[in-house]
Amino acid sequence: MLKYFSKHLGQKTFYIFTFLLTTSLFFSLIFSPVKTVASSTLRQVTKNKETKHPTDISFQSAAPNAILMEASTGTILYEKDADKEKPPASVTKIMTLLLIFDALSKKQITLNDTVTVSEHAASMGGSQVFLEPGETQTVDTMIKCIAVSSANDACVAMAEHIYGSEDAFVAKMNARAQALGMKHTHFINCCGLDAEGHYTSARDIALMSRELIIKHPDIFHYTTIWMENITHVTKRGESEFGLSNTNKLLRQYQGATGLKTGSTSKAGFCLSATAERNHISLIAVVMACQSAKERVKDCASLLDYGFSLCKVYTDKQPPALSPVSIHNGTQEMLSCKYDKNFSYVFTSEINPNKIQKKVIFQKNLSAPIKKNQVIGKLEYSYYQKNIGSVSILASHSVKKATYLDYLKKLILSC
Repeated sequence: MLKYFSKHLGQKTFYIFTFLLTTSLFFSLIFSPVKTVASSTLRQVTKNKETKHPTDISFQSAAPNAILMEASTGTILYEKDADKEKPPASVTKIMTLLLIFDALSKKQITLNDTVTVSEHAASMGGSQVFLEPGETQTVDTMIKCIAVSSANDACVAMAEHIYGSEDAFVAKMNARAQALGMKHTHFINCCGLDAEGHYTSARDIALMSRELIIKHPDIFHYTTIWMENITHVTKRGESEFGLSNTNKLLRQYQGATGLKTGSTSKAGFCLSATAERNHISLIAVVMACQSAKERVKDCASLLDYGFSLCKVYTDKQPPALSPVSIHNGTQEMLSCKYDKNFSYVFTSEINPNKIQKKVIFQKNLSAPIKKNQVIGKLEYSYYQKNIGSVSILASHSVKKATYLDYLKKLILSC
């Protein structure tokens, strides 16, 4: 073939052709593999970038059982074997505290009530504040002992004070758990000591934790105490006892607010951790961790993940409100206002254009009406799903019109 080109093209032209052909082959061999590798790498990077969503990262908790919940909506952000029934240790006390605060809100008890410690309560082992039979403490102090130092003796003393016996109190605990939809829970005692048939799950712990902090936010006055002294008053006189919080996350995590630790030989190390940042409240629950250090680390990781997902929407420009008409009043029109700005926590990207608002007033508004009385609401929906509302209040009071008021109005109109 080369002889053919040499014969027909001439020697000089042949040399030029050979040079060009050799050069072309050389550059082809050198650059083709590089180009192929580069193209393959570029395709892989592009593919990874397209498939990796900000809220779809490969997060995994190290705890055997874990769950992460956004508190205001109850949205589950992450879960791992969250329905496994396991002993919860002192995390049980979340339900104990819930019943105590329920009793406070119903005025069955007050914070200043005096609680007398029984022989049974004083005999509790495990974590305790060494209450003695016949010793008295206020309800307020007992709550501190439970929330801060995880005191088993204080739990039983409060159970007996509210419902007469620990057994009666535990029956109420199980009834409350059932009402909350805690399907994998059964309590045998009020303090969390290991017992056959005493179990719960990470999901159920999150449910009762949410109920406690949403219904009774005053719990944070106690769960955020780091150290505090109480005074024992017994026949031998007075003595100081130091309470130290078992939840070390309070000093290690920004925004930590509680909630309850627990550990026994069967349960391992457990923690229901609550934290708040920028009006976002989260609940992270871990069970059966290997150490106290691990449960703190695992909850911190869960909370970090949750705060990276959640976004708060606040409506700072709700629809303007016009005065509404009322019947049988000394005034025919009533000015109104919103109770507060609406806020909602989203766990994905927000499309503001899909948020719809609807003002709804109560029908046939009639006097008398008091200032700040609820007379309507502003409803919010997102992709046609209701996400909450804000109350509309009366800006002022309107008295019910009397016969003299109607007569005065008639005279003025003439």
